[in-house]
Amino acid sequence: MMAGAANAAEIYNKDGNKLDLYGKVDGLHYFSSNHSTDGDQSYIRMGIKGETQITDQLTGFGQWEYQVNANRPEDGDSSGSPQSWTRLGFAGLAFADMGSVDYGRNYGVLYDIGSWTDVLPEFGNDSYEASDNFMTGRANGVLTYRNNDFFGLVDGLNIALQYQGKNDGLSKEGDPLSNNARKKYRVPEWRWFRGISDI
Repeated sequence: MMAGAANAAEIYNKDGNKLDLYGKVDGLHYFSSNHSTDGDQSYIRMGIKGETQITDQLTGFGQWEYQVNANRPEDGDSSGSPQSWTRLGFAGLAFADMGSVDYGRNYGVLYDIGSWTDVLPEFGNDSYEASDNFMTGRANGVLTYRNNDFFGLVDGLNIALQYQGKNDGLSKEGDPLSNNARKKYRVPEWRWFRGISDI
């Protein structure tokens, strides 16, 4: 059962400077035999996007997005999970047909593919992408270069390159699919390791 509302508003647009405010309130309750997901899952998400025209060929931009879980007591709970967090926070420069460069907490380039399946109002993002897991979802410390229409030469050919510094998001212990985690398997005369990243 869910009830939600999402809105966006341009709050400033003058002389090449733009500022947009957006948000979402989602009253959400899961009925499940899985105790980790059963119950209230309500949250509030808000963000701000900005853009400034520096020259006719150079634009600065940035975005910050924050989420607050509305299903926890004010003084926290025993689960240890955070009550609020920054989902996105990055700034960058766009150079006309040459592309854009940004740095901060942003979507990893592998999410460019996963975003095609992450379109449902609920239970999306269920294929391979996960936040703070080697650029498959939102990730910390990513330097991203993007170019649309291949320098203005080929419509629809978009490219992206990304470098991620140290990602402190997930524990190195436990889930073998988390960043830097390893799980060792042994088969007679063969050994191999399963993991995603050494970064």
